Amino acid sequence: MTEILIIGGGYAGFYTAWKLEKRLRPDEAHVTIVDPRPYMTYQPFLPEVVAGSVEPRHVAVSLRKHLHRTRLVAGRVTRLEHATKTATVQPAAGPSFDLHYDIVVVTAGAVTRTFPIPGLLESAIGMKNVEEAVSIRDRLLTAFDRAAVLPRGPERQRLLTVVFVGGGFSGVEGFGEALSLASSLVRRYPELSFDEVAFHLVEAQGRILPEVTDEPGRWVVRHLEERGAHVHLETQLVSAVDGHVVLSSGDEFDSDLIVWTAGNAANPTVAKHTDLPIDARGLLQVRADLRVGTDEAPIPDAWGAGDDAAVPDLASPMPGARTVPNAQHAVRQGKRLAANLVAVVRGEEPREYVHHSLGVVATLGLGHGIFQYKRLVIRGVLAWLMHRGYHVLAVPTWERKIRVLLVWIGAVFGGRDIVSLAATTEPRRAFVAGAGPTVRSADPAEASRTAA
Repeated sequence: MTEILIIGGGYAGFYTAWKLEKRLRPDEAHVTIVDPRPYMTYQPFLPEVVAGSVEPRHVAVSLRKHLHRTRLVAGRVTRLEHATKTATVQPAAGPSFDLHYDIVVVTAGAVTRTFPIPGLLESAIGMKNVEEAVSIRDRLLTAFDRAAVLPRGPERQRLLTVVFVGGGFSGVEGFGEALSLASSLVRRYPELSFDEVAFHLVEAQGRILPEVTDEPGRWVVRHLEERGAHVHLETQLVSAVDGHVVLSSGDEFDSDLIVWTAGNAANPTVAKHTDLPIDARGLLQVRADLRVGTDEAPIPDAWGAGDDAAVPDLASPMPGARTVPNAQHAVRQGKRLAANLVAVVRGEEPREYVHHSLGVVATLGLGHGIFQYKRLVIRGVLAWLMHRGYHVLAVPTWERKIRVLLVWIGAVFGGRDIVSLAATTEPRRAFVAGAGPTVRSADPAEASRTAA
């Protein structure tokens, strides 16, 4: 049978495999996915994970539960040589090995873009994965607990200062949801006042949310500032050494939570470790029908989609436009890629990918949102409800839709869950602390006898 290898189990990779299982007969092809994570992350819900409005597991769609005829390989592709149709895989444990294929689908996704800013890697955290969103929430909740027992001063102010760097959709939504959570938390802490809470959004450009037009973008800035936030436009992060934030505007302050959401970078495997053609940004060169290559020179048996692929945007009036890296495109590209693969396997012609935008919608915190479709702009509670409605329909599988809806319904009656589970990052601390110094200092055999 034809061996189809999918590199990456994110939006585009998951939907490609999911639809291939529905369209291909069992005897037509064998599909393999390589990804270090055993799940697909529904990233539009990560800001709501930060706020505790969605449970972390509910934004992670299990590959093994929903892909029944696909071989799943837990590992990372470190090298792709299409000339020999070989992918080198590095698993989490054990030596690397080679996988051979007939057709390759590259949907590895992008990675968080970083810059050589002093202290950034040591002090900041991203917001691209479930683990990061959970950590941001737990750190914010823990900071309030610690600040509540401290007197007013620099350390208390540091704990109550939050910085988001990057004014795109991911940064603004995460910032708005975290701000909403903090506003709610203050009511539970009589020792604290909201005047002590400082939220800073830092953006290098002169505006935020580039996907919306100028006036809605300015409204979002005013809206966040009215809720007590500080929005720094045309400002860059200069240093974050030991949590001391220095901005290009001259502002300086200490922060216990710095979240970096300043865009995406090309996946290193695609940008540096493949013989497939890439563009100047390190993205895979993809035709409108999602085959790798150019209109004049397609690469046989190689396909690409998602954030690591430069896919022509045939719906855009601008010549040479590429689709933006968002969920709308990744999901639909995965579906189109699967249909095209089935067509090619059966000796038919693939179709070009065309998608007209459904508009953009963003959450800015509980009850706050913005939606824009062409000249139509909706703000406030209605836009927030539209955000929730759209994404609960878009998250894959009915099982996940139902789980998310049940959590939202529960929150209507029970309010926000404000329990921090930060201690789960060190689950053995209580066990070791409870053993006492004598047992901890003894040799293993003596410790066993003492415990007995």
